[in-house]
Amino acid sequence: MNRTFEATGYFRLERENERWWLVDPKGNQFVTIGVNHADETNLKYDHNFDIWKTKYGSRENWIKGLSEDLKSWGFNTIGWTGDYISGDWGVALDWFGDPINLGHSQSWSAADYKHADMPYCLQIRVSEFEDWNGHPVYPDVFSHEFEMYCDYLARSICADHANSKNLIGYFLVDIPAWIRHASGSDFKQLEGLNEQERSSKLYEVAAKYYETITASIRKYDTNHLILGDRFNGNKGIPEEVLKAMKPYVDVLSVQYFTSPDEAGYQQMKEDLARWQAIADKPVVIADIGNWCKTHMNPNRVSDIHDQAGRADDYIASLNTVLHEPWFLGWHWCAHLENKARGWGIKDPYDEPYADFVDPVKDFNKGVYQKIEDRVKF
Repeated sequence: MNRTFEATGYFRLERENERWWLVDPKGNQFVTIGVNHADETNLKYDHNFDIWKTKYGSRENWIKGLSEDLKSWGFNTIGWTGDYISGDWGVALDWFGDPINLGHSQSWSAADYKHADMPYCLQIRVSEFEDWNGHPVYPDVFSHEFEMYCDYLARSICADHANSKNLIGYFLVDIPAWIRHASGSDFKQLEGLNEQERSSKLYEVAAKYYETITASIRKYDTNHLILGDRFNGNKGIPEEVLKAMKPYVDVLSVQYFTSPDEAGYQQMKEDLARWQAIADKPVVIADIGNWCKTHMNPNRVSDIHDQAGRADDYIASLNTVLHEPWFLGWHWCAHLENKARGWGIKDPYDEPYADFVDPVKDFNKGVYQKIEDRVKF
């Protein structure tokens, strides 16, 4: 890591010769290489609870073990910690069909992050209108009640983290349904409108949403980045929403799961570049992952046939965007294979998938040199 900037004590952004950089509290260039969905209860099923009791025995010990895992594999960030927990072996996630209801685990506490002692991101769930939510709730963003609720969220979350040296910033809603939700639900101001009318009104709704929640965050924390909603890149992002967020949000955060081929990788790069140009923000791929069938989950099939193939896809997909001037990093899905989500870096018995981990570890640890080799001073 050769590039340095002024040390401010907190994570921040720098833009130098049209290249965006994420900078750590000491002033060093930082590529966020994170892991999402780290949840202790994934080791507390009937088939693996004894492993948790023998190997860890407490949440604090498990968190410290997680940090050791991530660092040894070349990851440097704890991403979004909520995990999908309401499914079972063989159930696939799908946000394109009928409304679904994907229950998620609780987020970590401030004390948990202190035990981990590594960079992290927090989520502020502004409202419950996620694509994965079978019972979405759309707030009236123009109401006094929404303003009061945003203030509550900010003071209940941000006050405990405002002085943290490890916090990178705040995500908002996980894959929010700015495009019409599969259930038919929508913001009150957009109900009954045709597509053209809805598009015209959407900017106004989104602008008020971002203005209100970011003002509340900044009231309690002026030190950290606002990472914005974790958009569902596979569904698309309305241009009106990208323009509405521009004055308020620091980073464009996008979940994107590619097909495991060159066409899929290029499509991801083109989509991210197009959205980035509209928002004029640097980009974090806030959730990206892949899967193949496993011993415990033979129904979780894809065009990737084994763990070595997963590693190949990891490296190829990220190499496609690694050198883009707007790219800040990525957060991988996920830590440990559970019954609901069905894939991970570790198997259900807390053992790393070596054919995946070994190539990924080498790639992660070489990222800074790869970037520096391509960037002109």
